[in-house]
Amino acid sequence: MASANFSFDIVSEVNMQEVDNAVNQAKKELAQRYDFKNSKSSIDFNRDEKKITFQTEDEFRLQQLKDMLATKMAKRGVSMKALTFKDPQKIFGEMLKQEIEITTGMPKERAKELAKIIRDLNLKVQPTIEGEKIRVSGPKKDDLQTVITHLRALDFPVPLQFCNYR
Repeated sequence: MASANFSFDIVSEVNMQEVDNAVNQAKKELAQRYDFKNSKSSIDFNRDEKKITFQTEDEFRLQQLKDMLATKMAKRGVSMKALTFKDPQKIFGEMLKQEIEITTGMPKERAKELAKIIRDLNLKVQPTIEGEKIRVSGPKKDDLQTVITHLRALDFPVPLQFCNYR
């Protein structure tokens, strides 16, 4: 039998359509909730800049907006790890504004960190950083499965998806 090499890719991607859907659902809930009646709260999504913006009157409502968005994102399968919450800023006197950046792709330092974690498993697999993804290859499918299982168990700071398993 020829020695075949098996591989898979580790990526960190965000489905922007699902983010859009989650934000729209959060906006609907915001319009219907009694505790937000007569408030100047809003949620905006800029798809091109990959930013979500909250505006509201106080810290409590800001936390409510975050919870609302987190619930909708979870239902849509979007990891909260892909969101980077900036510090709230005061605008127009009493109002608070908070920007949330959506991170897509694997940052270089995170990719190096992942490759080191994979190497430290001491399996016969080879992680290779290719742009914004990591290709892991090895002669045994069981070793690749072990790597995937180990990485899923980690609480890694960016969302990980495993694709192109061959």
